[in-house]
Amino acid sequence: MALALTFSRANLGIDAPLVSVETHLSNGLPAFTIVGLPEAAVRESRDRVRSAIINSHFDFPSKRITVNLAPADLPKEGSRFDLAIALGILAASDQLSKEQLLQYEFIGELSLSGELRYATGLIPALIAADPQRISLVPAANSDEAALPLQTKTMVAHHILEVCAHLNNNKPLSIARKDKPKHNRSNAFDMADVAGQPQAKRALEIAAAGGHNIIFIGPPGTGKTMLASRLISISPPLSEASAIEVAAINSLVGKENTIAQWRQRPFRNPHHTASAVAMVGGGSNPKPGEISLAHKGILFLDELPEFDRKVLEVLREPIESGHITISRATQQVEYPAQFQLVAAMNPCPCGFFGDTRQNCSCSPNQIQRYRAKLSGPLLDRIDLHVSVSRLPANMMSQKTKVNESSSIIRSRVLKAQHQQANSRGKINAQLSSRELLDDGWIKEEAIDWLGIAIEKLGLSARAFHRLLRIGRTIADLEYASGPDSNTSYNKANVQVDIHHLKEALAYRQLDKKI
Repeated sequence: MALALTFSRANLGIDAPLVSVETHLSNGLPAFTIVGLPEAAVRESRDRVRSAIINSHFDFPSKRITVNLAPADLPKEGSRFDLAIALGILAASDQLSKEQLLQYEFIGELSLSGELRYATGLIPALIAADPQRISLVPAANSDEAALPLQTKTMVAHHILEVCAHLNNNKPLSIARKDKPKHNRSNAFDMADVAGQPQAKRALEIAAAGGHNIIFIGPPGTGKTMLASRLISISPPLSEASAIEVAAINSLVGKENTIAQWRQRPFRNPHHTASAVAMVGGGSNPKPGEISLAHKGILFLDELPEFDRKVLEVLREPIESGHITISRATQQVEYPAQFQLVAAMNPCPCGFFGDTRQNCSCSPNQIQRYRAKLSGPLLDRIDLHVSVSRLPANMMSQKTKVNESSSIIRSRVLKAQHQQANSRGKINAQLSSRELLDDGWIKEEAIDWLGIAIEKLGLSARAFHRLLRIGRTIADLEYASGPDSNTSYNKANVQVDIHHLKEALAYRQLDKKI
């Protein structure tokens, strides 16, 4: 029977559902048809496959060829099915063993000469692969194939190598699984930042608890400089998180994912970015900036210059940690657990509150400028930090007296270990119930914060975010104290009033002009 079956994987958001590639040869006028909801790049594989088979010195059957990509209602995109289709045709025409094909999942684009080219979205396919099968992928993806996953993987440069392996002429070896090295970038260091003790303190709190933060200050005061150094004081990603980040980067075709192994992503979109660019989308939905910043930092410079609609779409992902994109044919979900870091001027001219240059804006202009940021969005930003201009004599001081990123990072890492060991997550992810768990916060501290919230007219969301910041401040205080090596428990790391007072000091944008 001129029928062959091979297996491959499609892309559906961060998932990679199995695709059965059914190939049938029948009598009739020569034709080559691909069915099963293929998009343009999949339909064009007919010409690539034909040329690759002929140039690899196989016979291309002069029959009616029908290739079905099942399930038929799942949209198929990209050139990843080329190898599976070509091998199905060779097996259906008795040039390859049909039984051998059932032990593998094939992913790879073919050149006209039969060489295998880099396949995008490979890591989600390797994560989802059947452990009973071997994934055979292009050698250009060898770095991804070597990731510490449970899937057995083989790599090949050419379709001839694949066929020689399947015919037991020259077997391919299983790719060795290696943990990539973590290469921390030393390009930015907190020691480069002169002065700004309050901003540095807020940045350390943000890193320790995973809190969102915004810097407000005149132009040239170092807001962007501070934001770019948050990465340098943040702990590296865990192996599981690094694989998640690599999977998302794989979907957009980033080939240097392994070179940045365990480094937190840092995304810095321009303020002209659209809502689709920010959250993802398109006819075949792709991940946006918030997903590319998953487990890392999304830095929005000149925040009020972003379109208000763009900023408003961030509200749900900040709370939920994922984004769902719905289209007529499909619905996909991407992870978006990012830390928001923003910077803005205090007014349109930028000099409101500056000690060296007068502001030319009226109160109404300043109010309209700040009104570009909605209250619900500001509620979701935990730390509002004023960054003032430094005196000229301080700018000329040597920066070697400042703490380096490695010293701050050691405190941050210790605080995060405490959070993980006691609650299994960082403080920014604590639920309302976990925040108010009996014993972690002193009763008089909760009463004090309730009175403060009532007087300032803040929301219930702000109340819980202030509790999370207070929790982080208490953790950092314990991590830096002389008793940090003793048992970490409710009794010695309670949130007190002075922790909440410091947390409340980082709510600058809640104040009326």
